[in-house]
Amino acid sequence: MIDSPHLHINDWGIRPTLFQIGSFPIPSYSVFVLLGMFVAIIVFALFTRRQNQWHEHSFYILISGLVGGALGAKIPIWIVYYREIISSFPDLSVLLSGRTIVGGLIGGTFAVWAMKKKLGIKRRIGNAIAPAASLGIAIGRIGCFLRGCCYGKQTNLAWGVDFGDGIFRHPTQIYESIFCLILFFYFLWALKKPQKDGVLFRQFMVLYLIFRFLVEFIRVEPQILWGLTGFQYAALLIVVYYIARTFFPSIYGK
Repeated sequence: MIDSPHLHINDWGIRPTLFQIGSFPIPSYSVFVLLGMFVAIIVFALFTRRQNQWHEHSFYILISGLVGGALGAKIPIWIVYYREIISSFPDLSVLLSGRTIVGGLIGGTFAVWAMKKKLGIKRRIGNAIAPAASLGIAIGRIGCFLRGCCYGKQTNLAWGVDFGDGIFRHPTQIYESIFCLILFFYFLWALKKPQKDGVLFRQFMVLYLIFRFLVEFIRVEPQILWGLTGFQYAALLIVVYYIARTFFPSIYGK
């Protein structure tokens, strides 16, 4: 469920440092996560303008989504790893490392909903968020691959990757990056035709979470009950919510 802080293993990861400026190392993870966020913002702005949904409050909605997403991605990490954070103080590397994409999606969704409610905006903008989030995750996961976090279980497949411990593992980061890139192109195709407001965001959440539920079986994550991880239970709940909202909209007053 959680993209945990980096493992303290020498030479762990494919290329944890992308390059150096003098003696200052530039982490691959940070570069690609920030690049993914930057690209997602551009894609969101382009599609909201194309759909005539950009207005004077769009900037506040965008910022609230970014802040809510950042907090949602970090708070579960801080809760789970609070002992490591306390014991490592004043070293902030553990505090600043790690994130959960699912938490970020939930936090960002809730923050956008709250901001829209405060501003009295009823029109949904999820059709622009879907391609933006897909491409942002696809880029960000490259950073996970280079750093060596979020890796998979041992495999004998030809494309297994050794992240530093001599074990060839599923490159689950690349699996997710490819899947999200496919989602991005699907949404590009879908947006060539008129779409009901918000329908693509629901599709994104359902498709992405189903994928993450399945790929979790080959990721190294602790199982909590009946062979499933915490993330898988969270994914099931969210998928059921969006499916119910799609087929039984009267329940939600829509």
